[in-house]
Amino acid sequence: MALPSKPKPQRPGRVVKEEPHRINDKIRGVEQVRLVGDNVEQGIYSYKEAMQIADELNLDLVEISAKADPPVCRVIDYQKFLYQIKKKEKEQKQKSAKVVVKEIRFGPQTDDHDYNFKLKHAQEFLKEGSKVKAYVFFKGRSIVYKEQGEQLLARFALDLDEYGKVEQLPKLEGKRMILFLAPKK
Repeated sequence: MALPSKPKPQRPGRVVKEEPHRINDKIRGVEQVRLVGDNVEQGIYSYKEAMQIADELNLDLVEISAKADPPVCRVIDYQKFLYQIKKKEKEQKQKSAKVVVKEIRFGPQTDDHDYNFKLKHAQEFLKEGSKVKAYVFFKGRSIVYKEQGEQLLARFALDLDEYGKVEQLPKLEGKRMILFLAPKK
């Protein structure tokens, strides 16, 4: 004789994922629904009629908009519906622009060779569409050379004028003087 199985205890901290839409018999407290979907005559039906239509087509009744009066329900295969939603979200995510910020660090007394080397890198970053965060880092007592740092960043912005535009002018934050450049379209 087999013992009745006990429901598995849930691990602490584990969240049970709730369905984002109410489907079929989980739609409660509704007398009438606005029915939409393929192979269905759109209109307002009683909840029972809508469930019968969905059963006849071997599909699910999915509540699309609960706040509408009457609530809008679609007759569709629920798994197909979830797949379509995920597909749309993925497309929207791909269309949204990803902003990449590249950093370039200077010292207050950076010589010309290092400056030109970093300038070429910044040009490449701006060409590929990334933003550039250039900053002068003042170590120890070098903070007394704030003017040199500001001149260096102004020169940097001027040299990159054809590749990008200044998004934020040089600004001192703690021991850093920061300049932001965004690529020109």
